[in-house]
Amino acid sequence: MRFERQSGVFLHLTSLPGPHGVGDLGDGAREFIDFLAEADQSLWQFCPLGPTSGAHGNSPYQAYSAFAGNPILVDLRDLAERGYLEEGDLDPPEAASPHEVRYDRVTEFKQSKLQSAFESFQRDPNGDDKAAFEAFCEAESEWLDDYALFISLKAEFDGQLWTEWPEEIVTRDPEALAERREQLADEIQYHKFVQWVFDEQWQAMADYAAEKGVELVGDLPIYVALDSADVWSAPEVFRLDEHNQPTEVAGVPPNPGDDGQRWGNPVYDWDTCRANDFAWWRQRFDRLFDQVDIARIDHFKGFDEFWAIPEEADTPAAGQWREGPGREFFDRMRDHLGELPFLVEDLGFLDERIASLRDHYDFPGMRVPQYADWCEQGHMYQPMHYPEQSVGYTSTHDTDTLVGYWRELGDRQRDCLKHNLGTDGDGIEWDMIEAVWNSNAVIAMTTMQDLLGLDSDARFNTPGTATGNWRWRVTSAGFDSDIATELMLVTDRTIR
Repeated sequence: MRFERQSGVFLHLTSLPGPHGVGDLGDGAREFIDFLAEADQSLWQFCPLGPTSGAHGNSPYQAYSAFAGNPILVDLRDLAERGYLEEGDLDPPEAASPHEVRYDRVTEFKQSKLQSAFESFQRDPNGDDKAAFEAFCEAESEWLDDYALFISLKAEFDGQLWTEWPEEIVTRDPEALAERREQLADEIQYHKFVQWVFDEQWQAMADYAAEKGVELVGDLPIYVALDSADVWSAPEVFRLDEHNQPTEVAGVPPNPGDDGQRWGNPVYDWDTCRANDFAWWRQRFDRLFDQVDIARIDHFKGFDEFWAIPEEADTPAAGQWREGPGREFFDRMRDHLGELPFLVEDLGFLDERIASLRDHYDFPGMRVPQYADWCEQGHMYQPMHYPEQSVGYTSTHDTDTLVGYWRELGDRQRDCLKHNLGTDGDGIEWDMIEAVWNSNAVIAMTTMQDLLGLDSDARFNTPGTATGNWRWRVTSAGFDSDIATELMLVTDRTIR
C-alpha cells in the first residue's frame, strides 16, 4: 500500500487528560483530536489497547488479550449519562494525578465503578442497550467468550499464571470448561459488558476522529503474552507441549556488547498456522482493523525469521533462528484484507532479508534520529537521508524524549548534529521536528512530549526495566493553540 505524504503525533490513550487518574475514551480523547485537527495533523498513533497487568508493569505489549480493550480506558461519564452510574460515582479516586497514571489505585477504582454500572445495566438496561449488548456478544463471540472466561478464571485462581491452573482447565477439557462457565456466569457477563461499553465508546471516538480528518494508527505486537486469553484459548497456534506449556519462547540473540534478550512470549507454530490458513491471524487482523485505519507491526523481523529460545535455557544465546512465514503470510493477509495498511518496525536486525520482505510490499520502515551517528556522512538515521518509503520519528515510546536525548549526547556528536541541522541547539525539539518533517519520509511523526519540549522525566518507557513505565500523562493545557499553530506552520512548509 502506498501512503500519501502526511504527519501526526504519538500519544497513548492512558496519557490523555481525564478526571479519574488515567486517560480514557471521553472528552480528553476528543480534545486531543481537536488539537491534531488544529495542528493540521492527520494521524494519531498509540500503543496496543489490550488489558494490562500489574505483574508486567502494565505494559501494553504484555496484555491479557490481543482482542479485548483495556477496561481502565472506559469513560465513566458516558456510563453516568446513560443512567448506569450516579453523579457521586464520578468523584476521582484518592491521590489521582493529572500527570501520571497510578495503576493500582486507578484499576481498583475503575473496576468498582464498572461493576456498579453493570449491576445497574442488569436491573434496568437503557433504551436499545440490551439488544446492542446481545448483538455485540454474538458478533464478537469468537474471541469474547474465551476472553471473558479467561479473565474470570484469573480472579477465581487469585491471579495465577494460567499454566499453573488445574490441569483440566489448562488443557481445556470441555466438561471442565462448561462447569466453570456455569459457575462464573455472572462474572463472565460482567466482562462482556465492559468490552461492549469499550467497543461502543471506541467506535464513537473513532467516528469523531474521522469527522476531523484524523486516521488512527494502532500497534500490532507480533507476539502475545504467555499469560493471555490468546495462548490459553488457541494453544495450537503456539509451540506448546502436550500439557500446553511453552517449549520455546521469543527473544533476540546476543549482539556485540550485549547478552541478547529473552522476552518469554511463546513463539508461533507456523506450520499449524499455515495448515489452518492463518485463521487466528485473520481474526486478529479483522479485530484490529475494526478499531484502527493503519497498523504498525512491532518486531517485523519475526515474520521473516525469529529467534526461538528453548524454554528451559538459561541464556538467549541458546536459541536459534527459525523461518517465519514471510511472503506467504502477507499474500494471504492481502487476499483477506484487500490491502495492507502497515508500517513496520525494522529497527535492530535490519538485514537484506527483512529489507527485501519490507520492500516487496512497500511497507514504510522506521527511521529515528536518536539512532543516528551525526558524524558519519550519509548515516541512515539522519533525517536528510530518510527514504521516501519510511516513517520519520523524532522519538518513540521506547526512546528518550528528544530534549532528554540532546542533554545526554556527547560533545562530538552534539557538534556534528548542530552542523547537520544548522542549529545552535536552542529549541532543539523544534529543529528536529522540522528536520524530520522536511525529510523525504512519506510519514513524519513526533510525540506529545517532544512538542512540549519535555526532558527525560517525561519518558514513556525504558526497555529492559520493569517499573516506572507507561505512566506519563498530558493535561488539557498541553494541547496549547500556540503549539498547534507552530506545528501547522511546519507542516504547511514541508508536508503539504
